[in-house]
Amino acid sequence: MDAETQEDVRRRLRRVEGQVRGVLRMMDEGRNCQEILQQLVAIRSAIQQTSVAVARSYACECLADDKRNQEALVEDLINVLAKTN
Repeated sequence: MDAETQEDVRRRLRRVEGQVRGVLRMMDEGRNCQEILQQLVAIRSAIQQTSVAVARSYACECLADDKRNQEALVEDLINVLAKTN
């Protein structure tokens, strides 16, 4: 992963970390379920977008390497993205 992508992913993960701390604080404060759920949805979206950034970097860097079997790399990427648990 290039330095620019690494910094972008770090920035995104720090933001998610702050959002998670915020949800914990909301729970401690007894905030309503709808507000907490909205924040959890925002966290899920942020994680998804971070995953896309990492997948894009992986695809661009690995698929650009002519020494490796590109079909196998694409299959590996799809398998990783398809996992749900």
